[in-house]
Amino acid sequence: MSPSFRLVYVPGVMPDKWVRVWNERQPDVPLTLTQAPAEPAHRMLLDGEADAGLVRLPVDRTVLSAIPLYTEQTVVVVPKDHLVTAADSVTVEDLADDIVLHPLDDVLGWESLPGRPALERPATTADAIELVAAGIGVLVAPLSLARLHHRKDLTHRPLEDGPASSVGLAWPEAATTDLVEDFIGIVRGRTVNSTRGRRPQPAQDKQEKPDKQEKRKKDGAAQGDAGRRRQPSAGAAGRTRRTTGGRTGGKPGAGTAKNPRRGKPRRRS
Repeated sequence: MSPSFRLVYVPGVMPDKWVRVWNERQPDVPLTLTQAPAEPAHRMLLDGEADAGLVRLPVDRTVLSAIPLYTEQTVVVVPKDHLVTAADSVTVEDLADDIVLHPLDDVLGWESLPGRPALERPATTADAIELVAAGIGVLVAPLSLARLHHRKDLTHRPLEDGPASSVGLAWPEAATTDLVEDFIGIVRGRTVNSTRGRRPQPAQDKQEKPDKQEKRKKDGAAQGDAGRRRQPSAGAAGRTRRTTGGRTGGKPGAGTAKNPRRGKPRRRS
């Protein structure tokens, strides 16, 4: 049975780019994608139903290893005619008079909820979006979830001072397999030849250095032969010295080709 890699991811996360790189590097190992809400995604990792997961942090670090990837912008989802749309951003204080919906699958982990509470908590973020569209209240959520549940009659504004949600790669600490290391390398942007996050190709790597050394030896030998060919022979060097010193073989400067003898002028009789 051929190996496979099972990846779970939570709503709002887009794993497409990493999956594409995986398929290029591991064409013989199929990657299976499963989307699940935050809590079920954690359980799938703990129960061995997934090899790794793109999940909302934090996770139980006593049993799961995790690498933080990014932190999302928190936004307020409101109808397009809401008063807060007149501003570029919103604060928690701006929501004091609004009913702020708090779905059961909320991922922000509020210490103190802003605004006024609704009579009931919506079961999911998708249900809360429907209530916002009906004019029941507003919703505070990560930007990716606001985009995931986008509606033409709704808009959003950044929340300056609210909690934020972080996304990370998590996997069971006791099951850090070679395939998990490969996916870690892809998520962290390592190249295919990296020594971490990817199994090395020992045969090819070991041959590379000796080949380079052999090439340098051959290049050096070729340069030495060319240098010896350019160096004049001993006979040629001797002839050059004699020519420079004049035809008589005297000292340099004793004569030239045009006037080989330069002595005292004759006295006229």
